Amino acid sequence: MLAHRTYRISMSARLMASVTIAALAAGPLAAQTANEVPLLGRIILGAGQPKVAMDTPQAVTLVEQEDLDRDQPETLTELFKTVPGVQGAGASARPLGQAFNIRGIGNSEQTASESRIIVTVDGAPKFFEQYRMGSFFGDLELFKRVEVLRGPASSTLYGSGAIGGAVAFTTKDASDFIPEDKTTTLRFKSAYDSNGNGSKQSLIFATKQGGAAYLGALNYSTGKDVKDGAGKVLPGTAHENVSGLLKGTWALGEEQSLTLSMSRTDSDLDDTVVAQTGGAAVAGFGTADVHTIDDTVALTWKNPVSDSTFWDVSAALSFTNTRVEKDNFSFGSMCAPGRSIVLCDSAYGYKTTSLRLENTADLSAGAWENFLTFGVQVSQQTRSASSIAGPLAFHPEGKDNKLGAYVQGEFVWNDRLTLIPGVRVDFGDVTPSAAAIAAGGAAQKDSAISPKLAVMYKVNDSWSVFGSVARTERMPTMDELYSSEAASSLPARTPSLNLAKESADTIELGFTYQRTGLFAADDRLQLKATAFHNDVTNMIATTPRVAGGAAVPYFSNIAAAKLWGVEVEADYDADRWFAQLAYSNVRSKDRSTGLTLADTPAENVALTLGAKLPDQNLTIGWRAAYFDKITTSSATTSGAAYDSHDVFVTWKPQDGVLAGLDLNLSLTNVFDADYRNNLSLDAAPGRSAKLSIGKSFSW
Repeated sequence: MLAHRTYRISMSARLMASVTIAALAAGPLAAQTANEVPLLGRIILGAGQPKVAMDTPQAVTLVEQEDLDRDQPETLTELFKTVPGVQGAGASARPLGQAFNIRGIGNSEQTASESRIIVTVDGAPKFFEQYRMGSFFGDLELFKRVEVLRGPASSTLYGSGAIGGAVAFTTKDASDFIPEDKTTTLRFKSAYDSNGNGSKQSLIFATKQGGAAYLGALNYSTGKDVKDGAGKVLPGTAHENVSGLLKGTWALGEEQSLTLSMSRTDSDLDDTVVAQTGGAAVAGFGTADVHTIDDTVALTWKNPVSDSTFWDVSAALSFTNTRVEKDNFSFGSMCAPGRSIVLCDSAYGYKTTSLRLENTADLSAGAWENFLTFGVQVSQQTRSASSIAGPLAFHPEGKDNKLGAYVQGEFVWNDRLTLIPGVRVDFGDVTPSAAAIAAGGAAQKDSAISPKLAVMYKVNDSWSVFGSVARTERMPTMDELYSSEAASSLPARTPSLNLAKESADTIELGFTYQRTGLFAADDRLQLKATAFHNDVTNMIATTPRVAGGAAVPYFSNIAAAKLWGVEVEADYDADRWFAQLAYSNVRSKDRSTGLTLADTPAENVALTLGAKLPDQNLTIGWRAAYFDKITTSSATTSGAAYDSHDVFVTWKPQDGVLAGLDLNLSLTNVFDADYRNNLSLDAAPGRSAKLSIGKSFSW
């Protein structure tokens, strides 16, 4: 098994070898203008004014529709294969069992991981926190782009507490499917996955009428249990999923627009493991049936006033509702107050209503392009839980009201110097439920501030340097404030009303390099490297208990930590060849113990090499991922070194009766390697052939 090999070559050596291979593979062939936008040339929308990734003074990555079509991801692990510093954590093959991990922040074994990474869908804040459960339940088939912004600098626009960063999902639009000379498109798509006999059927209807455009999408997928590289069944990976999207965009005059999107994902996992996250599998919880419904409604109004540079107004009203139901526990006999109430039939939910008002003023003058963005955001989040055994002390209910105000400047001098200062202040007001009050909870008010400054300087046409300093504070969540636990063989845990805010101070330094005409007239090499250092203080963690001791608060500020590392992202693009490189090395230390934090990812590198055959409308490629061994403070999140390999083929005819057809074929884990990522609950899926065929009809 590859997981048991002895690796004599360091990860740094593999990185250098990978770069060399990419350069040699690209070298001998003539290059012309590429048809697809290279990774670092993509436009980033979520960091302020639209900028290409290379010119954004922050570590950012955009996953676009072409990546989603090629990789056919079902989980966060598959989605972020080529994004440095980002992974899915938890169950490796279950669509409902994963949390986000950015630069070592995130995994549901760690308290409140979800609140350290801010997630949005069409601008609507998404949040779900439950013991050993994943945090994101949307069907990836609904989305056309996923922006990842790494680091606390994201807090200015997304909300205080984004210690890890932010992830912004955008759903599909009617304009993505309707050709310029047509008004209506009907698209069919069918996909198959050989590991588990998974299948997916999709239907999209898009039309534009006058100044309006409408889209309706419906997806259905099902699959049996998948197997790992050793041929063992990964229990509880069989699934059934239905998702849908309704979206309309209306042009209100020449400048204004209104967009309404409504999406739902309804998923079932039967006899799946109760412990979906938190390192290696925990068999002691047994299995259960899990049913989730995830709803998102977002209404966005934009009104750039054409006769004024001072007003470019937008308003966004959203509502999200995520519900998780669990029943049919294999250890149902243990369901009893004072025993394993976590194994009782139960339902959990989060409802969030948010309103955001924002304006961007264009203050440009002379050699300066100046934009000032300021806004206000109000939200109310309701946390609910019910169980046949009564109130769930480990999942207290309540309401969390927030008011945030922010301002961000973007000042560019002569297209060479970029300055982006920003600051955000959030005020929180948390009210517990009657049951949580009876257990000792009380209303809490708090505030958090997040300042930042990012700078980028273009030395010449090839080289740029950038850096940033950012600080963010994270207010305690309802779970951290009001969770309690009755005494058993160990002392009781009480609500934690005296928690201090977590804070993170981060410094980033990096450079970019780009060159055209490297091997031919129109080819391009782009590279962006970032080093970061993040000091986290007043970390909130579960309070240890000692047999025979006194009752303790469930959570306390018991630790401080530092996380640091390097990320490298590079792409080479030519008319007939392309290559991509994603490298990440995250290190961490618990300052109180000196140990590596349990949620730290292993050093890794992903290399993609491919060829484009424009005459045949074909793209073919190979991807290799290498993960080094790692030892953390938890044995369940340590892991051996391993590598995995994928190959893919994309065919998109442009003419004749096959125009509008696209075929994506991939073979993942080609050598059927048996391995487990150190952040995964269980082993990775073994070899699988994935095939998707889509056909569009337009008139």
